[in-house]
Amino acid sequence: MIITVDGPTASGKGTIAKALAARFGLPHLDTGLLYRAVGWQVMRNDGDPDNADDALAACDFPDELLTEPELRSEATGGLASQVSIHPAVREALFTRQRAFATQAGGAVLDGRDIGTVIAPDADVKLYVTASVEARAERRFAEMRDAGREVTLHDMIADLTARDERDTNRKDAPLTVAPDAMLIDTTSLGKDAAIAAAVDAVKAALS
Repeated sequence: MIITVDGPTASGKGTIAKALAARFGLPHLDTGLLYRAVGWQVMRNDGDPDNADDALAACDFPDELLTEPELRSEATGGLASQVSIHPAVREALFTRQRAFATQAGGAVLDGRDIGTVIAPDADVKLYVTASVEARAERRFAEMRDAGREVTLHDMIADLTARDERDTNRKDAPLTVAPDAMLIDTTSLGKDAAIAAAVDAVKAALS
């Protein structure tokens, strides 16, 4: 069984995907982490994330980079959004994501183009969203608790810019697959959001 969970930054898709993987006994891949690794590697290479050649060269990052805590930072998230607009980067990472999705027994993948590009043949497709204000407040709280100095205003601006890049890029934009089930987490807590996702998967399978 393949389950795809797409949606914008801080919508709750990662939390939901992890919970679904645990609930249904499936391996999980946060595909956004791959793009974060590419963005981080670009900076380690003293490259430019807006330069297609620099971004493609950074796709050859070492596997241990995926455990780097800094990949979860807001700055690296912005870099991921920048490098993801390059078709060559998306092509370079496609094979890795597709292999994970089609492994024996199935998998859960979350990202922005999983149900539309990586695994359009998935058994269950979810699209998790929330208002930009709700997403900014969540991410602001996460960064504050982690001791990072950010403002809510800057967080809203950052998420708005990422949404603009992700939904308007030419290749594999962030969009709702025609057969995806929509889950709006704007007014949902963590447990309620997970419960809604589990119910959606069960309904799809039935």
